[in-house]
Amino acid sequence: MLRSLYSGVSGMKGFQTQMDVIANNVSNVNTHGFKAGRVLFQDMVSQNTTSASAPGLGLGGVNGKQVGLGMQTGAVDTMTGRGNMESTGQDLDLYIQGEGYFIVRKEATADSDAVTYYTRDGAFKRDSQGLLVNSNGYHVKGQPTKGNIPAAWDNNFKSEDYFGNPDATGSNLADINIPETVNGQRFESVTIDKSGLVVAKYGDTRYAMGKIELAKFNNPSGLQKAGSNNFSVTSNSGDPNFANPGLGGTGTLESGFLEMSNVDLADQFSQMIIASRAYQANSRSITTSDEMLQELLNLKR
Repeated sequence: MLRSLYSGVSGMKGFQTQMDVIANNVSNVNTHGFKAGRVLFQDMVSQNTTSASAPGLGLGGVNGKQVGLGMQTGAVDTMTGRGNMESTGQDLDLYIQGEGYFIVRKEATADSDAVTYYTRDGAFKRDSQGLLVNSNGYHVKGQPTKGNIPAAWDNNFKSEDYFGNPDATGSNLADINIPETVNGQRFESVTIDKSGLVVAKYGDTRYAMGKIELAKFNNPSGLQKAGSNNFSVTSNSGDPNFANPGLGGTGTLESGFLEMSNVDLADQFSQMIIASRAYQANSRSITTSDEMLQELLNLKR
């Protein structure tokens, strides 16, 4: 009977974890670039009461007898599917039509080292210095350039090796700066095309200010959520492969849109009901086991 008590406790712990994940998903239903989590369960090791026996001496084989000892949380996965597009009309809001991630960097301060993060949240803006940053002030990384856009502009920045493979080092990554004035002309507007090319207009002249770079991972589910819609690299995500948008499977960019959360509320509410009922059922197995133990104690009276 003690086994049933522990099995019930393991079930309550497991489904409490599932409820924690579901509640977090629901609370982030309107968080841009959020990726929902899911809990996967595993059974625990079973106790063998008798071993299996092979057929012989006129008798058939007998299966072994095992009693399960409950369940455990096997994994908490990140669901990396793309969220829907939300139209914002803002030129610096970007949506990735693919599997890539924006690269943002929290620069070093007196109290902390520089840290590079990866995100699907493309809500960017210019700061007071003209740098392209996200809502946390982290610098958006890409390939810088400055110059007039010629009539025969081929829109090509190299981010590949001689064999056409994405750059795996990110050694060319730099800030994208859109200053307030260029050659005495004041900033008027900025556009970002599908390939990530950032073009700013100053007076009657357009300048290529840089090209946004994307990162792609062999196992994006292995990325670690770092808060503020950011992810960080882990040993199981693999190192990032850097490429221009549209290359290396990263996907192209859509200006004026943001990626919504990929949380499916209908699915989350159904999972919430299942987890709640399973939690109640496991608590009932504990109370029933307790009643059986009480009956056993009453035998001595």
